[in-house]
Amino acid sequence: MSDFEQNPKDGGEPARGVLVIQANLRTMPAGPGVYRMLSASGDVLYVGKAKSLKKRVASYTHLDRLSLRIRRMVSETAGMEVVTTHTEAEALLLESNLIKRMMPRYNILLKDDKSFPYLLITGDHDWPRVLKHRGARGRAGEYFGPFASAGAVNQTLGALERAFLLRSCSDSVFAHRTRPCLMYQIKRCSGPCAGRIERDEYLTLVSEARDFLSGHSRRIQKDWVDKMEAASAALDYELAAVYRDRIRALARIQAHQDINPHNVEEADVIALHQAGGATSVQVFFFRAGCNFGNRAYFPVHAGDDEPGAVLGAFIGQFYADRPPPAEILTNIAPTESDLIALALSEKAGHKVRLHVPQRGDRVRLIEHALDNAREALGRRLAETGAHAKLLQGVADLFGLDQAPSRIEVYDNSHIQGSHPVGAMIVAGPEGFAKNAYRKFNIRSEDLSPGDDFAMMREVLERRFRRAIAEDPARERGVWPDLVLIDGGRGQLDAVLRVLADLGIEDLAVVGIAKGEDRDAGRERFFLPGREPFALPLKDPVLYFLQRLRDEAHRFAIGTHRARRSAAIGTNRLDEVPGIGAARRKALLHHFGSARGVADAGLADLEAVEGISTAMAKKIHDHFHSGG
Repeated sequence: MSDFEQNPKDGGEPARGVLVIQANLRTMPAGPGVYRMLSASGDVLYVGKAKSLKKRVASYTHLDRLSLRIRRMVSETAGMEVVTTHTEAEALLLESNLIKRMMPRYNILLKDDKSFPYLLITGDHDWPRVLKHRGARGRAGEYFGPFASAGAVNQTLGALERAFLLRSCSDSVFAHRTRPCLMYQIKRCSGPCAGRIERDEYLTLVSEARDFLSGHSRRIQKDWVDKMEAASAALDYELAAVYRDRIRALARIQAHQDINPHNVEEADVIALHQAGGATSVQVFFFRAGCNFGNRAYFPVHAGDDEPGAVLGAFIGQFYADRPPPAEILTNIAPTESDLIALALSEKAGHKVRLHVPQRGDRVRLIEHALDNAREALGRRLAETGAHAKLLQGVADLFGLDQAPSRIEVYDNSHIQGSHPVGAMIVAGPEGFAKNAYRKFNIRSEDLSPGDDFAMMREVLERRFRRAIAEDPARERGVWPDLVLIDGGRGQLDAVLRVLADLGIEDLAVVGIAKGEDRDAGRERFFLPGREPFALPLKDPVLYFLQRLRDEAHRFAIGTHRARRSAAIGTNRLDEVPGIGAARRKALLHHFGSARGVADAGLADLEAVEGISTAMAKKIHDHFHSGG
């Protein structure tokens, strides 16, 4: 279910939004650009682009021509922002970037936070290395990809090592080896670290690997076949076997999934399928004539959005932060396909062609991608249906009016009171909403070490004070329908007191506590005004609630470990003004630790070489009077 369908009520009078738009039209430019609709709280409701800003924005004032969803957006509009561009293509690129960054709830959204892995042949070493790379391209060298998954790039990397015998070890390992490693023994490296190959020969292998990844595989394969036959004719069967194995390794890359058409060198194949008001988009990556894998996406959109509009929005956002290939094949034409092709061409610096194939190998590619899109959407809808039943089961169990659309789960983590943190995870109809997770560094200075009740009180107070300040009317979907606390009656009472102090009396709050032996499956549930109860061991709702609790526990522990690791690299003396490296060293040598310095008296501090009376007083005051 989309965000639009979950929130059917209007946010205000449409006429008020029309007045806001009309006021902005007085100074609205007539040329191309991007506009943003803003709510009263400053949130971006919608991002759009236009060839003529004035004409496009003026269309929102004719309410009778707008859909119910867009009328709702107009009713919530309290302000507008405009950015002009030189061309409509530039406006399209800017629109896609802003939508992906701001995630406005009235736009079609591609909720994708995963980067793609690449293969990198390094260019900053005399003996280049081939490795998997993900993230910013900060290292010198040549990048090949993208690959759909780590599995796809690992498979190709292994075959490349067999075919081209390039090293994969780190530069530091390479520098300190004198004997070849196991990779040389199993014929996946040519042993440059131990001098088993001359540099010119090695650079030839690097050049061949580069050519192969650039799409010249047939020429390389033919060259190797000629060399294998020549070695065999010369009775050098060992060398012939080397080329035979390399040819086989090359063939393994080329034969991936048996859908590598000979006339597709660099293309993304994108197929869209809609059913049940939802959409699945399947993307296959072809580079250098090889299939680099595929990935499924599920854009968020309104139920009445046309497939072409969804596909157009998807393509714009998909390539907002990644380079487009020379060719994009689709099963349907996206809305404004010519404009999209022009914008992507400008972005890439080379011609990008959008095409709906009608015959030949390309049609078979599209059909294969479409089959995958249908299967992925079928699995998604089945999982969503099961998930919806679990949410309804939670509602029935805890007496909620309807299935919760936002569940918040809270947990604390510390070691004997040190580096205490609180954590909040969020789950809803689409599973865990990891972009909504929050961590809380416990700030209270008068907190007793290990006081879990006080930690939970601080976390809940900070969370809901902010919610009251930012969304007092509870219209933005950031208030929970259910709050789960990792703890029993004591934790529940602490949370209820916090909420009562804040004037919040209508939130459903439940405590989850493990049984006497701390065994999973013996959890007891604590609700206000009810006796604690447990569920049968095999109840699917119990498994679901355990999973929520365990995810909060995992996130809390990870947050605590990160804070503790960061603290290891700090020194309490760094917080004292005027303490540099020399004075810190003198103090540590004298007292043995930062804690020894903190506990020292004024006279002891003055006795340290290089510490004046004034500096000693400053150090003493810092640790003993909160300075």
